[in-house]
Amino acid sequence: MEEIDFKSLSDEELLEQMGDDLYDGLSDEVVKATEEAISRGMSPHRILQEGLVAGMEIVGEDFRDGVLFVPEVMMAAKAMKAAMELLRPLLTQTNAPKVGTMVIGTVKGDIHDIGKNLVAMMMEGAGFNVVNLGINTPAEKFLAAVEEHKADILGMSAMLTTTMPYMQVVIEQLKTSGLRDKVIVMVGGAPLNEDFAVEIGADAYARDAGVAVEKAKALILERKAANA
Repeated sequence: MEEIDFKSLSDEELLEQMGDDLYDGLSDEVVKATEEAISRGMSPHRILQEGLVAGMEIVGEDFRDGVLFVPEVMMAAKAMKAAMELLRPLLTQTNAPKVGTMVIGTVKGDIHDIGKNLVAMMMEGAGFNVVNLGINTPAEKFLAAVEEHKADILGMSAMLTTTMPYMQVVIEQLKTSGLRDKVIVMVGGAPLNEDFAVEIGADAYARDAGVAVEKAKALILERKAANA
C-alpha cells in the first residue's frame, strides 16, 4: 500500500484520513496524522472531534451493526489511545469541553476486563473524561472515585452471574452516601439484561460498547436539559 504524504493534504483531508486510518486500526498512521495536525497549529479540540471522534463514531456504529467485531474495534481503540497520548496534555491546557466524566470498573469478585476496557476507550473516543478503576472493584472504591472526580456516569461491568448482584450493593451504598441522585448508573456484561438493570435500580443497560456510548451521551443530554 502506498504511503500517504500527510503534509500534502489539506486540513480537512488530513482529518478525514485520520478518521479512516483510525477505523482501519493503523496506530502509526493515526499518530503521524495527529503530529502533522498539531504542527499546523490546529486546535486539539478540532483534531479530537473532527479526526478521532468522527472515526470512532463510525467504528461504534459498525460494531453495533455487526460490520466490525471486537478485534477490529480493539485495534481502532488502540490507535485512538496512541493519538490521545499526544492530545491529552494539549486538551488539558486549552480546557477543551468534555462531554462528561465517567468512572468505570469491573465489580468486586470479577476479573474480566476486555469489554469494560473497550467501553472505556470508546467513551474516551466520544469525548468523555474516563477514570478506569480496573477489575475486582469494591463499592468503597467506586464511591470514592465518583465523589473525587464528580462523575456524571458510573459504569459497572460483570461477566459472571455470581458477581452481578454486587452491582446492587454499589447502588445501595450510593443511596446511603447521598450520591445516587448525582450520578447516572450504567451497567453491562454478558449475563446482564435490561430487566436486571431495572431490578437493581440502574439508569441504563448497554449490551456493547457502541450502545454504551450512545446511551451515555443521551443520558447526559437529558440530565443537562432537566437541570437547565
